[in-house]
Amino acid sequence: MHLKDSRAVVTGGASGLGLAVANRIVAAGGRVAILDVNAEQGTAAAASLGERACFFETDVTDEAAADGAIGRALERMDGINVAVNCAGIGAPARLVGRQGAMPGAFFRRMIEINLVGTVLISKAAAVAMQRNAPNTAGERGVIVMTASVAAFDGQIGQVAYAASKGGIVAMTLPMARELASSGIRVVTVAPGLFATPMMKALPQEAQDSLGKQTPFPPRLGEPDEFAALVGQIVENTMLNGETIRLDGAIRMQAR
Repeated sequence: MHLKDSRAVVTGGASGLGLAVANRIVAAGGRVAILDVNAEQGTAAAASLGERACFFETDVTDEAAADGAIGRALERMDGINVAVNCAGIGAPARLVGRQGAMPGAFFRRMIEINLVGTVLISKAAAVAMQRNAPNTAGERGVIVMTASVAAFDGQIGQVAYAASKGGIVAMTLPMARELASSGIRVVTVAPGLFATPMMKALPQEAQDSLGKQTPFPPRLGEPDEFAALVGQIVENTMLNGETIRLDGAIRMQAR
């Protein structure tokens, strides 16, 4: 599949990794529907990308909202053949810390946004993709999910976050196997330390210190580098059922 032929939905597309993906798709000549809970940022992002982009305010944890957003994107773009899941949160909390035990609501929210939200968007997009006519390779669509190196190297304070991202890794292969008969590929990216808005909010000294934990290159990853990999996933038909670490060889320490 060529990126220029993409009719993509990108969750969390109003900023960070998702916005970089949306930018790359539009720059290649494709079309994109940004799905994000932040209406102000989402509207501005779509406007900056021009006529090949649109925005739909979407809470990915709400099944009806997710289905509705996919339906509107399908109608607006006359089809969907790419879905990129970037919506997520990453706040730390110890299982049992100085303030007491982790609230169950904290854990549930992390799972709902990061894991359940990814499932809801992916299944709705898969339904839409199954209606596509296959290309010459028999392909109807591509689903990209975003995990994290925390799925493998979770640190102290990342019980909830690592669980949510580990779930994404675990469902990648079975989802790919299930959707293979429909010509739909599924690939997950597990980023390391990236210069997302949350990371950029830290003092520059802290950003530099974190970046130096990466063996090479010794810096934070750039959203454009994440988007470049997503572009390769879309265009390389043999990439399927795999989780790709995009992390500069980092292996996170316990703390």
